[in-house]
Amino acid sequence: MPKLIVVNRAGEESTVEAADGLTVMEAIRDNGFDELLALCGGCCSCATCHVHVDPAFKDRLPAMSEDEDDLLESSDFRNADSRLSCQLPFTADLDGLKVTIAQED
Repeated sequence: MPKLIVVNRAGEESTVEAADGLTVMEAIRDNGFDELLALCGGCCSCATCHVHVDPAFKDRLPAMSEDEDDLLESSDFRNADSRLSCQLPFTADLDGLKVTIAQED
């Protein structure tokens, strides 16, 4: 099963297993990271699943949609590595992906 490395807001790193086919948001939420709110449940309408993605994986991710870009635009903590984790399908190709949960706006 592919592994996802999650860094919480305190800087603590954990490695979790995630089923192929989930989104990164679902994998984080299902593994007990309560600080990732994901209020809209993955509908790309709230930006509460904001993460910073390891730049080494950027070319393996789907392109950012206009909706995702608009939602991230409202975050004070957006950077070049920002993505909404609900918009990132987690597949075996992303084994070892490292994401950091963004600070809450």
